Amino acid sequence: QVQLVESGGGLAQAGGRLTLSCVASAYIPGIIAMRWYRQAPGNQRTMVAMLSNGTSTSYADSVKGRFTIARDDSWNAVHLQMNSLEPEDTADYFCNIVAQTGKEINDYWGQGTQVIVSS
Repeated sequence: QVQLVESGGGLAQAGGRLTLSCVASAYIPGIIAMRWYRQAPGNQRTMVAMLSNGTSTSYADSVKGRFTIARDDSWNAVHLQMNSLEPEDTADYFCNIVAQTGKEINDYWGQGTQVIVSS
């Protein structure tokens, strides 16, 4: 069973930056999308960034221009560069990889990493 391990969370000041990383424990064939989600206490989990078809990116309006999603050439890892952090970015961040092999779709999730942004 492939596992996703996130790292890079922590405490940052408003205006600062953090880079989150998500590394797969093994090669995942047939990746169709790599995403980062976040969930603040009492809120639903929402998508903040997506990388599809290897190069196409999309972002939640709240993070556009501040966050950048990128993958390693090995397809083994996905990163989220977070700049100009705001207290509203405080949340647990989860990576998600969706892969398809034939008719089977596999959905992988990391365990989450906490980001706290102080004002």
